[in-house]
Amino acid sequence: MEPWFKPVADHAVLVCFSETHDEAAHARVLALDKAIAANPPVGMIETVPALVNLLVRFNVTATDHVAVEAHVRDLLNHVTKEKSVGQVRQVQVCYEAPFAPDLDAVAAATGLTPDAVIAAHMAGCYDVLMYGFSPGYAYLSGIPEDIQIPRKPAAVRDVPAGSVIIAGPQCLVTTLTMPTGWSIIGRSPTPILTGDPARPFLFDVGDRVVFQRIDLATFERAQREVAHV
Repeated sequence: MEPWFKPVADHAVLVCFSETHDEAAHARVLALDKAIAANPPVGMIETVPALVNLLVRFNVTATDHVAVEAHVRDLLNHVTKEKSVGQVRQVQVCYEAPFAPDLDAVAAATGLTPDAVIAAHMAGCYDVLMYGFSPGYAYLSGIPEDIQIPRKPAAVRDVPAGSVIIAGPQCLVTTLTMPTGWSIIGRSPTPILTGDPARPFLFDVGDRVVFQRIDLATFERAQREVAHV
């Protein structure tokens, strides 16, 4: 499918590759994002990659929709459709109580033991698809089919930051205390919010995430180390 373009207000262009989540479309999003980073249009402020589209935001005093679209169309003629993998990021997870309140429910729903759910979760190949509505909320693809379960009927309030949550084919490590309807299967001490204005989040879209299992003592030690940084 050929990409199509949508003007967004007076300051951005949305480049769309599909109407539904599609791995090939997402690969094209990442490839275009990389190409624009190497050869940005005049007046560009930033790009925001999502599942199947890419937002190109620009300075309205320097350029306009027509010029940005023309530049992006030219880049598309040279962009490869091959999927590329970014940096590999390791995230520690403690699957022990009290950090995994939904682990038994996920096991019951899938017909697996809790240890089998943990093993399946660690065996997934997780790619950062996009950032969501909250700072550092990186949506990861890669949940194995045998532990894919739907969202809960109702959200749970006050889910702590660092919770490792799953729903359908996606996984996420929360960064703030907030409600969620996803299943909570562990908690991570790995800081996703870096505190560095130049690089505020641990992940870039397109990075690969690997989960490493840790015990409760290691979790507590890691939290102390982060607190002293």
